[in-house]
Amino acid sequence: MPSAKFQKAWDESSKLGGSPSNDEMLEMYAYGKIAKGEEAKPAGVFDLKGKAKYNKYQEKVKEGVSQADAEKKYVELVEGLKSKYGLK
Repeated sequence: MPSAKFQKAWDESSKLGGSPSNDEMLEMYAYGKIAKGEEAKPAGVFDLKGKAKYNKYQEKVKEGVSQADAEKKYVELVEGLKSKYGLK
């Protein structure tokens, strides 16, 4: 089960003052999925956004990112994005 720190970062990620880049969003997606113990589903042939999300998730899995590491990286990423974009 994700930590309180992760849950706080998860909630704050939807309240960012600006729009994170596509790469930042993909990182959040991949780390979030792994931290929550969820698996990403393969995307359909014409779903380019879904493919990018799945590929980023697979990349992190192949790197051997553990659930605890993903939680930590997600929190760090959101903290950095809060500094960059602020909160609404």
